[in-house]
Amino acid sequence: MPTFTLNGQPTTLDLPPDMPLLWALRDVAGLTGTKFGCGIGACGACTVHVDGQMARSCITPLSAVEGKRVVTIERIDQDPVGRRVQAAWRELDVVQCGYCQSGQVMAATALLKSTPNPDDAAIDNAMSGNLCRCGTYQRIRAAVKVAASSIARPTKGA
Repeated sequence: MPTFTLNGQPTTLDLPPDMPLLWALRDVAGLTGTKFGCGIGACGACTVHVDGQMARSCITPLSAVEGKRVVTIERIDQDPVGRRVQAAWRELDVVQCGYCQSGQVMAATALLKSTPNPDDAAIDNAMSGNLCRCGTYQRIRAAVKVAASSIARPTKGA
């Protein structure tokens, strides 16, 4: 029975340790913001943070998160950087169909936490593992830049 912290709450799931984290999140915990895309960790729709690092939940077994902190799109707004990323996404109307966007936001948040002022090459490199069928890549890059600039000049209460 894996025990971990899920979105700030201690969680124990009576599930097989080899079950992918994605299915535990969606089917058991009811957190459907994390999406199933490819099932092989190639598209990024299932991206979550495990101890602050990006992880593809479709290929991450529950056993790998034992004792760790897992954050999903449902609580990324509790992180100041995640909140700014989401605000930039809304400001620039990044979303088209929206299916990949939770993974995109999680990847952008991880990027900006490690590299607060990335250039285009760093953004493209960090986001390259997250696919968007609608092709909103230019808006995604622009939103990452807007979020980065808001981190550089923090606002009151953010």
